[in-house]
Parts: sequence; structure tokens; C-alpha cells
Amino acid sequence: MKVAMTGVSGHMGAEALAQALSLACAERVRILLTPRKRNAAFAGELQKKYGRRLEIVFGDLGDAAVCRTLVEGADYVVHMAGVIPPRSDADPKASECCNDRGTRALTDAVLAMPRQAKYVCISTIALYGCRNEKHPFARVGDPLIISPFDAYSLHKLRAERYVLEAGLEQFVILRQTAMLHEKMLESNMSDGLMFHTCLNSPLEWVSARDSGCLIRRILERDGAGELTGFWNKVYNIGGGAHGRQTGYDTFRVGFAVMGGSPEAFLRPEWLAARNFHGVWLADGDVLQSLFSYQRDGAEEVWADIAAHHRIYRLAGVLPPKLITSTFFHRLLSHPNSPMRWKREGDSARVFAFYGSPDGKAGIPQRWEDVPLMAKGDFGDYDALRDERRAAAEGRLLSHGFDDTKPPEAWTAQDCASAAAFRGGAFEEDSFAGAYAPARWRCHAGHCFSAAPYTVMGAGHWCPECAPRPWDFDAQAKHNPFYAQVWYDTHARDEDVVYDVDAQGRAVMRHTEEV
Repeated sequence: MKVAMTGVSGHMGAEALAQALSLACAERVRILLTPRKRNAAFAGELQKKYGRRLEIVFGDLGDAAVCRTLVEGADYVVHMAGVIPPRSDADPKASECCNDRGTRALTDAVLAMPRQAKYVCISTIALYGCRNEKHPFARVGDPLIISPFDAYSLHKLRAERYVLEAGLEQFVILRQTAMLHEKMLESNMSDGLMFHTCLNSPLEWVSARDSGCLIRRILERDGAGELTGFWNKVYNIGGGAHGRQTGYDTFRVGFAVMGGSPEAFLRPEWLAARNFHGVWLADGDVLQSLFSYQRDGAEEVWADIAAHHRIYRLAGVLPPKLITSTFFHRLLSHPNSPMRWKREGDSARVFAFYGSPDGKAGIPQRWEDVPLMAKGDFGDYDALRDERRAAAEGRLLSHGFDDTKPPEAWTAQDCASAAAFRGGAFEEDSFAGAYAPARWRCHAGHCFSAAPYTVMGAGHWCPECAPRPWDFDAQAKHNPFYAQVWYDTHARDEDVVYDVDAQGRAVMRHTEEV
């Protein structure tokens, strides 16, 4: 077995590389590294560790020739590279280059192979956008309503659709959930991104170790001919019930490593009221049943982090006010901090994240006044985290057709029903199966081609209406598929369009002004 990989310098990628090379059947793994000084030393370490079984290609993912060299002769291509937040927030051009254009270039390289490799592409659950206690569970096929100003999600959305519609022989898209890794604390203590976290955001954590195990098990089981019906679909990578927390929970467990708590270190108004991304996964058991990769619980991983970073224990003997002033107050002035947006009058971002021009709506100033899922203020917390109860009680989103049927059993009438639920229409005479191009029309009259699986199976809709700009206020008024979740965090009378101007500044305007 010959494998090509991108993204091995990341937390998931490093685990996937090590675990792939643990397979006796993996005779060669070829990886792509960007030509940076630090990667030269990294490459030397890898070569020394893995020897001749590891081949290294230096180059940029967006370079077509580099991609062709990377995939040449491969049986599997595993694409894990990504520019993620907070870097994608600070450098959206880098995000576009890697997450969108790089994925397209790699996809084209696979398409051009004389014998196409099987293509594993890592996407993100950030495509499901902002959820809260009203609809905390998501599944593949849910609406993809990416949060305004989230460059990472925007570019991943475009790339994912490109892969789905490319005509690859065998591919799979895996939407990665929130990932825990050894450097969690240090990675999140240097940017205002931590304040984007909503206290009731549902977050389903999976460890980098388990994510790497998943990639190994895919290679192992498929290489042994044990997989049937797996390819050409989208799946959610989850952590299971023992990985389900909320934003508040995550702060609670993470700050406990430092001997503190959210109440001791933070003020609730520092945090966003909406426009984050995070879900619990109602269908995370699909991959688990195939590959049995979920081993680490969120609290256990945090315990490992504490054990490997004893310096954080020193914080436990310091007064909480000193910890707050040392670690957190300085982040309030970071360019990616909502408090700085409020202070500088960045009205577009403030409204997107709070739903009011001054950012004072949505979050009480006292912790005792903040309703929290984790403390039972919306019902029994364990019951809320149970995906089976969510399904039985009708708390999952509708897809507008009988989604219990497999794609192979879909009909033109199913497509028409799905289109109507999205405020559009389907040309029934264009139906030739779930994976063949078909013709659709959205509520705005845009006609577009897409395979039914792209729309009904993966949750994509009109490519012309897709952001940018972010005008889900307008779309939700005509699209019940979007409305059922958009209005969980937005008022029905909101009519804002969000965008980024030529100078990279966040802007907003009312629908009638567009």
C-alpha cells in the first residue's frame, strides 16, 4: 500500500502519519511539507525516525505540479492540511490558498491519475454553523449555514462542494469535530478566539490520537477488502457521548488544569452570544461502528494535558485575580477579541456575535444570571446529550424528504420534496440517480447543477446564494430548511447582510440596501 498525505505537521496529521506507518502493509508514505525553514528540521526528524518508508515532497499545496508529484503512484490520498482559526481569521488569504484552492489542486491531481487513488478529504463540522440548546445535535445532510466572517468555514464549504462534484471514482469526506490535543492551552491563550466561544455551544470533542486512529483503521480495513458501501459519502467524525460538552464545560475542565474556573477567571460579557460553531453529532456512531476508533474521553484528555504541563499547576497557588490579569485581560485587547470590537466600534462583528449594535444584548453580567445547559437550566443535561432521545423527541432537523432511505433508493419525487423545503424546485426529468448531475432552482431563481447527494446527502444548496456575502437573514425567509435552525440564534425581523470589503474590514448593511 502506498499512501500520500498532507497536513502531517498538524495535530491530527502527525498522529495519522505515525499510525499509518505502524501498518505493515504501508510500504511507503509520501508527505507534503511547505518549504519553510522550520519544516527542514522537521523533515530531518521524520526521516531519521521513519527511514526509507517515508518520502517527503516540498512545495505548496496550491501548486498543481507539486500535487501531481505527491499523488503519483499512490493507492490512497489523505488530505488533512488546513489553515484553521485563529490563523485563518488573521490571514484569510492563507486560508483561501490552502483550504479552498489547495484542495481543488489536489483533487484535480487525483482526477488526472492514470489509476485514481482513493481520496480521503478532511472537512469540518464548522459548516453547520452556530448551534445552541434548541438544536444541539447535527447530522450529515443538515443545512450548512456557516457563521458570518468565518473565513475557515467559507473556504472549507467551497472546497467540499468541489470534491463532491468533481467526478472522483472513490472519495470520502470526513467532517472533523472539535479536536483535543496536548497543546490545547497554549494554542488558545494567545488569541482573542477563545472569547468567540458561546457558553451553551454544544462541543463534541475527539482527541488527535483517536482521529489518527480513524485514518489508520480506514487504510487497514479498506486495504484488507473489508469495507462495503463506505466510499463516495460524507461522514461526521465524533468523539461520542464521553466527548460531549458545552462551551462552559470546556472552560470549566480546561481552567481546572490551572486551579480555577470560568467564574474565577472570566466575566460572561467577554464571551460571544452567538456566531460560533459547534455541534453534538447525532450520527457520530456511523464511523464508530465501522472503525471503533473512539477511545479518549474529553475529561481524560484534559487530565493528560495537566500531567504533561505541570507549569499550569503553579497557577493554582496564585490569586484568581492575578491569573485573570496576567493571562486573560491582555487578550481582551487582541484584534480577534469581541471586547476590542466593542471598544473600537466594529459594528458589523459586534452585531454578528451579539445581535445588538452595542453588544450588550444576550449575555448577563453576573454569572448567577447566566442560564447554562451544563447546570441543568434547560432540562436534564445528560438527557439533552443523548442522541437517541434527541431523535425520539423530534429534536433533529428535518431534511425535507424521507432521509431514512439510502441514496440508492432516492427518487425524483424525493428530490422535488427536498427542493421545495429549501424554497426552490427540482427538474424531475433531470434525475438519473443520487450521484449523477441534476438540475435545481433556488428561491431567487438561480438555476444550478448538482448531484442529489450533494444537496440532500451533504446539505449543500445554491452555489450562487452561498456566502459571501452572508445573507442568511434574507434566505431564511424563503428557505424553511435554513429557517428551522437560523432562528435559534437570530430574530426573525433581522435583515442584515454581512461581508468583507476590499480592505478586509467587516461590513454590514440591511437587505434593502443590497
